[in-house]
Amino acid sequence: MLRLIQASFLAVVATSLIAVAGDLKPQPTREILNRYDQSDVKGKEIVIGTAAIPAGAAIGYHTHPGDEVGFVLKGTLTLKTRGLPDRVLHAGDSFFNVRGAVHSVAADANGDGGTAASTWIVDRDKPLATPVP
Repeated sequence: MLRLIQASFLAVVATSLIAVAGDLKPQPTREILNRYDQSDVKGKEIVIGTAAIPAGAAIGYHTHPGDEVGFVLKGTLTLKTRGLPDRVLHAGDSFFNVRGAVHSVAADANGDGGTAASTWIVDRDKPLATPVP
């Protein structure tokens, strides 16, 4: 009886571990490359960075305390901006998000993911991105 209980416990643990491992998907990564004070504009900075988004992943909805301009370096990404139609962006395509625009970017699950480069002109002492539900 004890062996049956031990075997059942091990089966439950193994099944749980497999389920958890199946839920572990690659996550988007952001990298800030540099920050500069904006010339003659008090309290503003220019931030340059990249976002790598694996297939099937997304950066959740968020806003920035300033404008964002960027382009897709590689792959295909979908820019979702609340109140606007989704935009499918391919390598070389550019995009622009106005201050406070609630937006997200995603990579199709059936693709290879993608990487975008962005430049933000933002308020210096605020978080670069604020999540939005």
